[in-house]
Amino acid sequence: MVNERGDLSVVFNGEIYNHLELRRELEARHVFRSRSDTEVLLHLYEDEGEDMLRRLDGMFAFAIAGSRGLLVARDPLGIKPLYIGWKPGSAYIASELKAFPPVDAIEAIPAGHARLNDGPPWRYALPFPPQPALRPLERGEAVAEIRRRLEQAVLKRLMSDVPVGVLLSGGLDSSVIAALMRPHTVALHSFTAGMAGAPDLDAAREVARCLGTEHHELVYTEEEVRRALPEVIRQLESFDAPLVRSAIPMYFICKVASEHVKVALSGEGADELFAGYAYLSRVRGTGKLRSELIGITERLQDTNLQRADRMGMAHGLEVRVPFLDLGLVRYAHRLPLELVQPRQDRPEKWLLREACRGLLPDSILGRRKLKFSEGAGSSGLGARIAEEAIDEPAFNDEKRVPGALPLRSREELYYYRIWREVMPPSVSPRLVGRTRDPFAAAGTEAAGGDAA
Repeated sequence: MVNERGDLSVVFNGEIYNHLELRRELEARHVFRSRSDTEVLLHLYEDEGEDMLRRLDGMFAFAIAGSRGLLVARDPLGIKPLYIGWKPGSAYIASELKAFPPVDAIEAIPAGHARLNDGPPWRYALPFPPQPALRPLERGEAVAEIRRRLEQAVLKRLMSDVPVGVLLSGGLDSSVIAALMRPHTVALHSFTAGMAGAPDLDAAREVARCLGTEHHELVYTEEEVRRALPEVIRQLESFDAPLVRSAIPMYFICKVASEHVKVALSGEGADELFAGYAYLSRVRGTGKLRSELIGITERLQDTNLQRADRMGMAHGLEVRVPFLDLGLVRYAHRLPLELVQPRQDRPEKWLLREACRGLLPDSILGRRKLKFSEGAGSSGLGARIAEEAIDEPAFNDEKRVPGALPLRSREELYYYRIWREVMPPSVSPRLVGRTRDPFAAAGTEAAGGDAA
């Protein structure tokens, strides 16, 4: 899109949730030719330059070209991907690695960073600005504020010119999102996917009946997974085993959702904000726990957010993530850790469960966590397929990939072989982020995540 004078242009991917508020402010000085949030970016940049970045509330990656040169920027949590490639005299910007022609170097713009021309990236937004914990804070005050902020986050993400659905696994996170959406939609479409007999199928049906959604499900087979794997890996652009494992059900749930809606809300981020992973109960010391929660939230740009965005976009579906509303993220980060720390006498994410009392029956709110691929019934399928195709000597011969960390399993080697076939030769494996060792005692659940 080009501004009215023709001296500034923008390419934009995402959604600016406060664009109407910004538009009202800008209309006194600019003539708008559309109702798009994209045009708001142009006029805001004309007025404020790079200072505009601190005013944006949304998920976005964009490039603006004008007299000052080229500005590229990515949202504070990295919900939308952004890469820049270089060769002499040229810069290339894309949302996918496979879009690049042969270049000298490709780098990811990190979450919350911007870059002007060939200068170094700078961080314009901190998801976790240095602030003291909220004290004193009673449990009732905390749960009320979490509920209020989460309701606002959901309402903000219902803004759309097309119907908005929900990706519903039947787990706590997606069920809460669906329940908060339901009063604001005439007909809420919900979607789930899994193999025959998968726990998520029954759980999602129960939630759909409780909320009265128009429910759709896709039951996929082992043969369909085998056929889909090259496309899953091509779209995901990763051979990381936990990430691919969790992307398989996400690919199928986005497929069925795209047949009915263009936008869907999903539950990514709740485990990172409210300590949903079992291994966190073994992290000793509040400082270490705070650091771990920050770390796994910041790594979402290379794990669950990459999965959600790539699998959604593979089917033309925009996936929005209310739990990662920046206001909610920053509030959750400041909660006293004694309210968040997992303990044996209460379930994981108990504070979130308490905040959502009354939204859903206790039988649903009290469900224990399952990893996404486990709930969909396909968690062990990739490893079994890989073991059929690759023996241990072949794995030992091939596990050291030039320019990348060693492959950790036959499953990961199997995915790497596919990745190398479907990606351009010019894309280096060093660009593939890695989750934690899927076989380590700590971090197993955080690798590849849940979003259930």
